[in-house]
Amino acid sequence: MARISPLLVVPPVVFAALAGLFWGGLMRENAGELPSQFIGQPAPNLPAEAVAGTELLTAEDLSSGEVTIVNFWASWCPPCRAEHPTLEALAEQGYRVAGVNFRDQADDAAGYLTDYGNPFFATGFDLRGRVAIDWGVTAPPETFIVGPDGTVLHRFIGPLVGADYEQRFLPMLEAATE
Repeated sequence: MARISPLLVVPPVVFAALAGLFWGGLMRENAGELPSQFIGQPAPNLPAEAVAGTELLTAEDLSSGEVTIVNFWASWCPPCRAEHPTLEALAEQGYRVAGVNFRDQADDAAGYLTDYGNPFFATGFDLRGRVAIDWGVTAPPETFIVGPDGTVLHRFIGPLVGADYEQRFLPMLEAATE
């Protein structure tokens, strides 16, 4: 009787196990979303400094009795540039849009808002990205919808553009403002 080497059996078994795990992950509900531990919790801390030439975003701003959109962005981020007209349109429609600039240079952040327009009623400047980490931001842009009492209601990863914006973000925003 011929003996089968474990070296022939182990790789296919490991592959099958990994394939099963990946398939299970893809089949779960909302497979493309990263959950946020802050949903339903008070908004985390904000930067102590504003982008030059703008008002400082404070915790009181987030618990003012109105829904607030908090957008994490950077001047060096191409998707942030792509979503900028959407942020301006949201502000023009009367939504409270706040911006937290992170891992950027102060002059670049201020210059960006001067050159492209400032949709934010208030900002934070997070040079080292510490506040972004507190919020669970993985990469810019990320946008949070904060309820009237300062509670984080929703997290949206990626630029606010296209079908994803229309089919996912806008329903989140509408639900928050009803």
